[in-house]
Amino acid sequence: MKKLFMAVLLLWSAGMHAQTIAEGNKNLYYQRYHSAVNVFSQLSSQQPGNGAAWLGLATAYLAQNAAPKAAQAIGNAPAEVQDHPYFRAAKGSLLLAQNKKDSAAVFFGQALDQTRQKDAALLQAIAKAHIAWGDASRALELLQQAQKREKRDAAINTLMGDAYRKMGNSGEAYKQYQEAIAKNDKYARAHYQLGDIFLSQKNADMYVQHFEKALAADPAYAPALEKLYAYEFARNPQKARAYYMQFMANSDTSVNNQYDLADLLYINKEFNEAIAKAQSLVQQEGEAVQPRIYKMIGYSYAGLRDTAKAATYMQQYFQQAPDSVLVPQDFVSMSAFLTADSDTANDSLAATYLARAVEVEKDSATLYKYYQQLAELAKNRKDFGEQAKWMHRYYAGNERATNLDLFNTGLAYFRAENYGMADSIYGMYVAKYPDQSFGYYWQAKSKALQDPEMKEGLAIPAYQQLITVLKQDTTDANYQKWMVEALGYLAAYEANTEKDYAEAIGYFEQVLEVDPGNADARKYIDILEQDSNSK
Repeated sequence: MKKLFMAVLLLWSAGMHAQTIAEGNKNLYYQRYHSAVNVFSQLSSQQPGNGAAWLGLATAYLAQNAAPKAAQAIGNAPAEVQDHPYFRAAKGSLLLAQNKKDSAAVFFGQALDQTRQKDAALLQAIAKAHIAWGDASRALELLQQAQKREKRDAAINTLMGDAYRKMGNSGEAYKQYQEAIAKNDKYARAHYQLGDIFLSQKNADMYVQHFEKALAADPAYAPALEKLYAYEFARNPQKARAYYMQFMANSDTSVNNQYDLADLLYINKEFNEAIAKAQSLVQQEGEAVQPRIYKMIGYSYAGLRDTAKAATYMQQYFQQAPDSVLVPQDFVSMSAFLTADSDTANDSLAATYLARAVEVEKDSATLYKYYQQLAELAKNRKDFGEQAKWMHRYYAGNERATNLDLFNTGLAYFRAENYGMADSIYGMYVAKYPDQSFGYYWQAKSKALQDPEMKEGLAIPAYQQLITVLKQDTTDANYQKWMVEALGYLAAYEANTEKDYAEAIGYFEQVLEVDPGNADARKYIDILEQDSNSK
């Protein structure tokens, strides 16, 4: 009876051991690597001589790119397991991940010799290591040997497909994945890998189809859920959220999941929930929190139309995020938050942020839009020099810029009292639009203000051209006003600079032809005639 009890106990223990290894391997298959580490860590502690546990533990760490942790675990393994073929495969995998290929080959060779290359699971484990960090052709050799032992194993064909993909042979990879599905259409990883081929080719119709087939085969296959979530993220936020909730239910919990969930709440316009989730991350992570979470809070408050809080959190984002991750839209959004109300007090700061967007933006069409916005902000605060600068940039090389844009550029320079640049801009205007009076008029005014005492007569040619153009269309809305101004300026120049009173009187007489009731012209004619008679 005692012997029977011990036999049952041994069988029960073996069953539990097999279940535990199977549980760990299942976690590896579903890419639940933290769970796999927990399972294999516990098992290697309870069963230190279990080589499969050490191989699983090393595999789980290496899958997370945690080679130092794998090295620490392997280094702490007891002597009793050092000669186990699975442990040697674990050691070889670690060495291969560390790019120590020759040393890895020694351990792999010992493990294969010990098992006479007949252990299909060991052959697959070493092949996986070669697919990840070593020689894909060697991986194929090992998998072909494994297939002789396990002819109906879909996992082997799928690994063969992985090896072919590493070799750049997607055609053969496709065949192997299809063969795996033919052997077991419930093997989700084969469907998933087919989808991944089409994902690399950016063929959305095909990769979505295969990821969906992976889920149909196994609704718990988290890698496919994650890919479908990513696909739907910008297309269908609600569908993306549904996929992600399934993904979280079938994968290890991590802080990154919480960041992703906050993003999903935001994109689904659940702004209060997104803020609450983000604030919990800030509290949980402290100084280690990803700076982007402050940006998401800012955008969420903007979604709630609280642009003051939006600006506050965006400011925190700018303080903590490295320059390398800042994008033009960040600065544009901050500028928009600062100018959301009618108060112009923040216009200067808004312009500062928008100018930073200009510094990092590469698309010329978008830059022109920013130039316009910066010019408008400068105009609002009556900083005409800044307005002129940005309007000038907007016009230069811009096929969509109009004559009005050029005119307003000159006007901004004029208002900034930069008469030299205003003169230059209106010179461009009259060259492009010689039949329009506007350019001549404002060029003449710009030149006149560069020569306030009329000593050089800078404005004379421009006023003369203005008169010529105005005479060609007496219906011009500005005809009388500008003719009077131009003729009056020429008269003043002749009287004050040239001392040619007769010429000056002639110009004033032309003023009266245009504006018969002009009292100033009559007065100056009388004065000039008296001065002429007195000489």
